[in-house]
Order: sequence, then structure tokens, then C-alpha cells
Amino acid sequence: MPQVPRVVIAAPASGSGKTTVATGLMAALAARGARVSGHKVGPDYIDPGYHALATGRPPRNLDPVLCGEDRVVPLFRHGAAGADIAVVEGVMGLFDGASEPRHFHGPGDFASTAHVAGLLGAPVVLVVDAARTSRSIAALVHGFCTYETRVRVGGVILNRVGSDRHEELLRDALEDAGVPVLGAIRRHSAVETPSRHLGLIPAAERADAARAAVDALGSLIADSCDLDAIVALARGAAPLPGPPWSPDAELAAPPGAEPRAPSVPARVAVAGGPAFTFSYTEQTELLRAGGAEVVAFDPLRDEKLPADTAGLVIGGGFPEMHAAELSRNAPLRAAVADLADRGAPMAAECAGLLYLARELDGAPMCGVIPASARMTERLTLGYRAAVAVRDSVLAGAGTRVHGHEFHRTELTPSRGTDPAWQWRSGGGEGFASATLNASYLHVHWAGAPALAARFLGSVRGFAETKGRSDR
Repeated sequence: MPQVPRVVIAAPASGSGKTTVATGLMAALAARGARVSGHKVGPDYIDPGYHALATGRPPRNLDPVLCGEDRVVPLFRHGAAGADIAVVEGVMGLFDGASEPRHFHGPGDFASTAHVAGLLGAPVVLVVDAARTSRSIAALVHGFCTYETRVRVGGVILNRVGSDRHEELLRDALEDAGVPVLGAIRRHSAVETPSRHLGLIPAAERADAARAAVDALGSLIADSCDLDAIVALARGAAPLPGPPWSPDAELAAPPGAEPRAPSVPARVAVAGGPAFTFSYTEQTELLRAGGAEVVAFDPLRDEKLPADTAGLVIGGGFPEMHAAELSRNAPLRAAVADLADRGAPMAAECAGLLYLARELDGAPMCGVIPASARMTERLTLGYRAAVAVRDSVLAGAGTRVHGHEFHRTELTPSRGTDPAWQWRSGGGEGFASATLNASYLHVHWAGAPALAARFLGSVRGFAETKGRSDR
């Protein structure tokens, strides 16, 4: 398989301009006719939505915690297949890794941008916020270039440069330090993307405005950065070993066993639209590889579930920002409740958990689980090493997964009589049954393909039972 040139966009700290540069670089290269593959280090769903707008390709995450170190390169090769160049946006500061290293095995900066850059053999472009500094920037950049020999910093892009004189001072300092300057971006509020309590507003909620912002970022980077030098740097990435990740291989039948095809169509409805934007591309790919027909629906707009739905997947997002609209769509809420009553398999994460609850901030929801949800001021955020408390539609009791929790809501009660997962002391989290798994835990199914296989088995069973009853 051909090697894809690649570059990692990193920074000394969050807020330095990684997303601006990474997304703008993707858009600028795409505007020149390149096939660009966008990737994000870590579990974040929001930045990849902007990457997808910039590249016209599905968003991709690379997370050693959620998927394991050994899957980072295969997942990259899978996502970047057919691309001319890949741009990988980092997470937090270059060396900032998982906050709970006792759960993970590896370097002290496990799951950091540096860790992933090392796995990918990719050069790093360091985005530095140059506001309020001049020659001191050379010391900062020198430290990042020499701190860890596993990482090769190939150049710097200066962000928030104040004037021609300011840029001259910065360039002189970095020339003395021997670090190439690949771009200098002036302060430019016109291309800033709006944020709220969990980060940037997802692209799907802004539609035309997000498209315009991405186009503006592309123009800004094209005018401010040396694209040819960045492409040349990307072409110097080390060769990557091994084959790409394959959803078909993950769900292949054991040797000697015959693959089981459903006797009737197995249709899985997957929630989308502005309220449910948090999902990993590989989840849908696994469902399709397992023989399911995947159909998207928008709980804000669609009053019916797709015909012949045999399984329901509701991922994360911001239902709290759309609670009134979701509640007003009473026909769809009733259809979801009816599907649950008929025993269809359902997998719900975070926003999906809230949508299946009785109510959200006082607005009626689907009532599938006996709990009420509300917004809070407290942010709950972090990786979780979780174990399945009981058998559910996703996992057998005792199954261990690495997931991610990310929300400002709380549920009362926080768990059912049969919780889904446990990742801290106490009685567990979420709600589980033979046909349901609903919790705050986000799991990347590429890191736990057995979840997809188990869910698909339940979907096939429901589809076949329904087919027989319809006859």
C-alpha cells in the first residue's frame, strides 16, 4: 500500500491555534487540488467535524487509549487510504498525555500528540502563540525541539503576530535557534469559530456559517504559510509498517465457521443531525461490515424512524441545546419508545442516554429509561477504564473497555437496577439489559469490535423474529 505523506500539527498548550492551522491547512491544500485526509489525536468529536468540511472525507480519530497503541497506525492507514497528504491535529500541549496513567501501559506521555506522532513517524509543525513575546520564543521552541528525541519538530507556525516588526523579531530569533518558520498568522478575529461549554460549536449546528469559516481559514493559511515547505516536510515522514485496519477483518467469522447473513434485512437507524453529532466513523463502517443496512435519521426533524428499523444507535452531542425541539417531536419520541417496548436493540451514549430518559431540563423525552436529566455547572471529563456490570446488548458481564466521559449534565437516578458499566467505586453507571446499553461512556468501537459483533447479533435476531411474526 502506498505511503501517505503526513504532518502533525501540535502546540505548546491548548488555545495556541492548532485547530485554526490544522483545519485551514486541510482546506488550503484541498483548494489546490490535493486529496487531503484529516485526523485528530484523542477522543474529541468536534474538531473532526470541521476537518470533514475542509477535506470532503469522513472524520478520523487516532487515540491510543480508546483503540490501543497497536491500532493507531492501521487506523491511520485505513482513514488516509487514497489521500495525497494527511494532516493530523494534535491534542492539548505536545507532551500532554492521559491524565490517569495508572490505567495504561507505555510512556509517561501516553496518548499525547508526541506519542501519536512517534507512532506515525510523522514530523511535527509547532503552532506557537506569539502574542506578548519576541526573542523569548526561541527558548520556548528550542525546549520543545530538544525535550524528546522521539519527536521531530520540522518547523514553526507563528500565530497572533502583531505587526511586521513583531514578525521580523520572531523570525530573527528562530533563525538563530535553527528552526524553520513555515508561516506567520496575524491576529484575525474574522475567522474565529464560536465556542460554548464543551468547546467549539459543532459544524453540523452551524451549517453555512461553518462552511464559510472553513473557507476563510483555508484562505488565511494559504496567504500566511509556506504550503510547499509543509508538503515537503510531510513527504519526509518515515515509512509505516503493516496493513490498514479493516472493519471486515474485525468482524470476520472464526476460521472454519460460515458467516451468518440475516434471512431478512437488518436495518440499523443511527441518530444524526445538529443534536447528535458525536460519533466515530468506524462505528458505521463496522455495522455495515457486519451486514447491517445503516440509515441516518434526525430526531429534530424526522417524525418517524426508518422503516423496518431493527436496531437503534444514538450517539453523543448537545441535546441540552435542542431539548425543546426534541421534545416537540412527539411522534418520533413515541416511535422510539414503541421500538424499545418491542425489544429492539438500542445502544446510546451520553446525549443518547439523555434522549432516552423521561425528561431533560423538564422537557419530556422518550421515557425508555426511568431517569430525569438536567444541565449542571460541573464539567465531567476524562478517560475511563470500565467493566461491564451485567450482560447487555453491547457486552457480556466482565467485559473491559476504555472509554471517555464528557458532559455537563447529570441523571437522577444515575444508574438502573442493572447498571451498564462501572469505572469508579460504587454501584455502576448507566442502564443495561439484554436489549439496551445506555450510559455516559463513549466507546470507540474500532478499539472494541466485539461490541459491534454482539450488537449486530441482537439486531439480526430481532429482524428475523420480526420477519417471522410479519409472515
